[in-house]
Amino acid sequence: QIEKEYVATGKVKYIARSLPLEFHQFAQQAAEAASCAGAQGKYFEYSDQLFANQEAWSKETDVTKIFAGYAAALGLNEAKFSQCVTNGEQKATVEADVALAKKGGLGGTPSFVINGKILVGAQPFAQFKAVIDAALK
Repeated sequence: QIEKEYVATGKVKYIARSLPLEFHQFAQQAAEAASCAGAQGKYFEYSDQLFANQEAWSKETDVTKIFAGYAAALGLNEAKFSQCVTNGEQKATVEADVALAKKGGLGGTPSFVINGKILVGAQPFAQFKAVIDAALK
């Protein structure tokens, strides 16, 4: 709904950043994989796959093939994706996101910053609407 009413209409810009939490075994690897997918224009689609299947892959001992499978299912260039993940090409990007989150006082996910106002946790659309509309005035 936020996408439809605000982003698609050009009223706001939505920027996603990674905040892999240390207590999640594969969070860093997942964040880097999503950033690698993003390098091919599929960050949000890949992230959707990660979140939709998190319960299953979080119990694995090695997620490399699972994450590669998500890339293949999305039609990504598998060789480029694999190289990106294997070589840690997005590690610095994810680390910069983490540093930015810490600097901003964010420690949990999901967190949202709307024109300097922080919303933490899943919120109803009405809450986002109130904050966004106030920022647009």
